[in-house]
Formats: sequence, C-alpha cells, structure tokens
Amino acid sequence: MPRLLKVELHAHTADDPVDDIPYSTRDLIDRAATLGFDALAVTLHDRQLDLRPLQSYAAERRIVLIPGIERTIAGKHVLLLNFERGTEDVRTFDDLRKLKARASGLVVAPHPFFPSTACLWGELDRQQPLFDAVERNAMFTRRIDFNLRAERWARAHGKPVVGNGDVHRLRQLGTTYSLVNADPDRDAICGAIVAGRVEVISEPLAWTSAATILASMATGRRARTSSPAARKGPVRPDVLDVDDSRN
Repeated sequence: MPRLLKVELHAHTADDPVDDIPYSTRDLIDRAATLGFDALAVTLHDRQLDLRPLQSYAAERRIVLIPGIERTIAGKHVLLLNFERGTEDVRTFDDLRKLKARASGLVVAPHPFFPSTACLWGELDRQQPLFDAVERNAMFTRRIDFNLRAERWARAHGKPVVGNGDVHRLRQLGTTYSLVNADPDRDAICGAIVAGRVEVISEPLAWTSAATILASMATGRRARTSSPAARKGPVRPDVLDVDDSRN
C-alpha cells in the first residue's frame, strides 16, 4: 500500500569519476538505512552506476535503489533518474528529448539558480517541458538560500519540488529530503513525484557546518585534479566549473 517514503534523489559516492568522495556506495546505503530512508538514488557525475550488484545489499536494509546520473548536458547539470540505459549518451537537450520519447524516467533540475555556469539558469525556461521536477538543494543557510528562485519558478510552471541533499559528505544526508506518497518501488516513487505527491523536508545549515562542508569539498577537488591519474587525461571545463556551494 502507498505510504510516505523518505527519499534521497541526489547523492554521490566514491565511484564518482569527477569528485573525490570519501565513502563507498555501501557506506551511503548503510547511512541511509540508519536515518530511516526508504529509497535512494545514486547520481554520479556523467556516469550511471550499475546498481545490480548492490540490489540485495540495499534490499536487506529496506532501501529501494533508483538508478540515476547527474549528467552534464550542453554544459549544464541535469538529474536523470530511473532510466534503464542511454543516459551517458545524452549530450544535448535534443538528445534528452529523444531519450524521454523512447523511455520512461524522471528529469529533475538540480540547484538550477545557484551561482555557477554549470547550473541551468535560462536553460530551465528554454527547456522547461523536459523537466518533471525542480530541486530544493540542501546547501543553504538561514541568510543565504539560492533555492527560493527555483521554488518560485516551480510554482509558476506547475512543477513539483523535491528535496535533495546533493550528498558529497555523509553528514549532508538527511538535512533536506523528500517524503513521497507511493509504494516502495522505484517506478511508483518517480510516478508519484510527477503527480505531485511529494513533500519537502528541509532545514538550513548552520554557517559553520556549511563552511566546513565546502572546505572539505574544495580540498578534495584540488587533491583529485592534481593527482597523477587526473593529469593523464584532458581537463574538461564543464566538469571542473562546478559551484563549490553545492558540490
């Protein structure tokens, strides 16, 4: 029977090819189970993680895993959730349009108006039919909240808002999340969000907590990009030009 499910739709792990994340996907599942989450999407940058080896591990902890990716599309970050395949081939918004035409999935605008060129900004208006929901991101304080414009945009365009942690450190999990009225099934959860059966639970971070998280992110990113492995390949501007206030 449908019930209120505690859901996180935007989380990174050590499998991420871009950011330096200090915990495994199993660590994330364990933490989500401890905090009473019912469903979790793993959304690496530009890589969709194969969740099949983790399904039984998550099921033992009563966690529904939702496949996902934070894809860079025309230089902008977009969450593609519950698509079986094809997400890594999406490079343009026309590609995304074709993917949605042939497969079911949930498209979310993450941190659309945060101060970064990797955020959607005007593309959200230009591509608004492609988006099923808009994110309220956990990285905000009582005095600084870049989510407010996103929420106004969602109301104006009749889109639901989902609460996401955009988790890069485990301490971020659980400060902002979604309650979804659905069966504990990934298709049902995504369908309920599109139908608007979602409530956002969100608490501002203390500025000291935000500063600590951001400092950890920045240090990890510098270490990742300066490592010998990172220097072997070409540097992609769209990957490195990411807002520290959410990554």
